[in-house]
Amino acid sequence: MNDLVRIASAFPLPTLIVTAGDQATRRFLEFFAANIRNPHTRRAYSRAVADFMAWCSAYGVPSVAAVQPLHVATWIEMQTRELSAATVKQRLAAIRHLFDWLVTGQVIPVNPAASVRGPAHVTRTGKTPVLEPAEARALIDSIDITTPVGLRDRALIGLMVYSFARIGAALGMKVGSPHDLSKTAR
Repeated sequence: MNDLVRIASAFPLPTLIVTAGDQATRRFLEFFAANIRNPHTRRAYSRAVADFMAWCSAYGVPSVAAVQPLHVATWIEMQTRELSAATVKQRLAAIRHLFDWLVTGQVIPVNPAASVRGPAHVTRTGKTPVLEPAEARALIDSIDITTPVGLRDRALIGLMVYSFARIGAALGMKVGSPHDLSKTAR
């Protein structure tokens, strides 16, 4: 239990979690420490959860067990007025995952965020714009080739323009003929 106290002191715990007891506190800390491996996701989820818990506290919700779908829906509606649809969907995902984790840990009986719908967010895909030959030439000619960085940039951009490759594919290419590449792949 001393380790839990040490971890908890380094991580600010929301009042709603603390009032729910030791099991809720432990499960809450495990959600961020054991369940989310990506540090960027952990940081984004912790911001979303902290904002939601602070909002709930400000509106008189006494404990995490008292959170209802109406609380989650109201908070999401408020978020849509200030943030993009993609950000709001990510924040709702953070809240849903946290409550799922608390349900499976038997801290709360049901997930109050499960029935809440997020805003509509449609990503449009279309044709990738292609540079006209004159535009490609102007881009390549505009790069300063008197420095090693300029030479590198010109080579990479030229490779990408003439091979229609993205930067990741261009960096992964090997020098040689297709026959030579088959020997190195063995």
